[in-house]
Amino acid sequence: MGVILQDQVALVTGASRGIGRGIALQLGEAGATVYITGRRPELSDNFRLGLPSLDYVAKEITSRGGKGIALYVDHSNMTEVKFLFEKIKEDEEGKLDILVNNVYNSLGKATEMIGKTFFDQDPSFWDDINGVGLRNHYYCSVYAARMMVERRKGLIVNVGSLGGLKYVFNVAYGAGKEALARMSTDMAVELNPYNVCVVTLIPGPVKTETANRTIIDDAYKMIKENPELEEFIKGESTEYTGKALARLAMDPGKLKKSGKTLFTEDLAQKYDFSDKHGMEPQNIRSIRTILGTMGKEEVAKYIPPQIKLPKWVIWQSVNRF
Repeated sequence: MGVILQDQVALVTGASRGIGRGIALQLGEAGATVYITGRRPELSDNFRLGLPSLDYVAKEITSRGGKGIALYVDHSNMTEVKFLFEKIKEDEEGKLDILVNNVYNSLGKATEMIGKTFFDQDPSFWDDINGVGLRNHYYCSVYAARMMVERRKGLIVNVGSLGGLKYVFNVAYGAGKEALARMSTDMAVELNPYNVCVVTLIPGPVKTETANRTIIDDAYKMIKENPELEEFIKGESTEYTGKALARLAMDPGKLKKSGKTLFTEDLAQKYDFSDKHGMEPQNIRSIRTILGTMGKEEVAKYIPPQIKLPKWVIWQSVNRF
């Protein structure tokens, strides 16, 4: 891929593991200076699960050819969030080219709530899910946009989910993810005149460190009972999303995509890249994949993977009018 982003400064929130780590590593591999955030070690799930620390990820970014800078931030604390951007602005002389809003609180709790109706949950669960996964993303986008507008360039990527298109885990999760996509669309209206691109990026099922551990830790039965989660078993790597985002950042025509919801597999086809070891993850718009999640494997195997559900059909399926 080369060091095409060597003069660019990026911020990836929630990058100690999972998709955030994969994105940060790929941006580093492209030569960018990458600020990454995560919770302090004593508060981090990584420490509890025995996964690499945020500082370790920063070293990985540097070893890939970029410059990794780890900053411990509580994204539920807006004072800390504001200080984060003040520090980047001071250290980088007002420069921020890429913001990736990825950090998410209580995804584990979201999956634990599967099978429970919203009225059987404590209403504070909404704040647990969307205080960081939506409110924080808005704050981060405000601070980043101020820096980008001044320089008349930038890219903001909100990491979305299939949960924004269909019911996946629970009401709070889905409402937050759909609101995030709408936020991208509306921000694009106001930022496009300043050459700042805003998109929502939806990965397919991803094999994260915690997803793998969940399967190992007797959760396989739960996944088998929920076909939409079973796809995580054969999902894409965390760096596949990173490749999609890095190539989008390199695209001189990316402003044409501003305000849109993009799928990692579609970007892989457009920018011609594959996952690790040449693997090509299932496209979540593929008819074969959709039939498989419906338990129609015998029919699915006869459908070429290139045949995809048109986006207008997806829109119609979630349209409420």
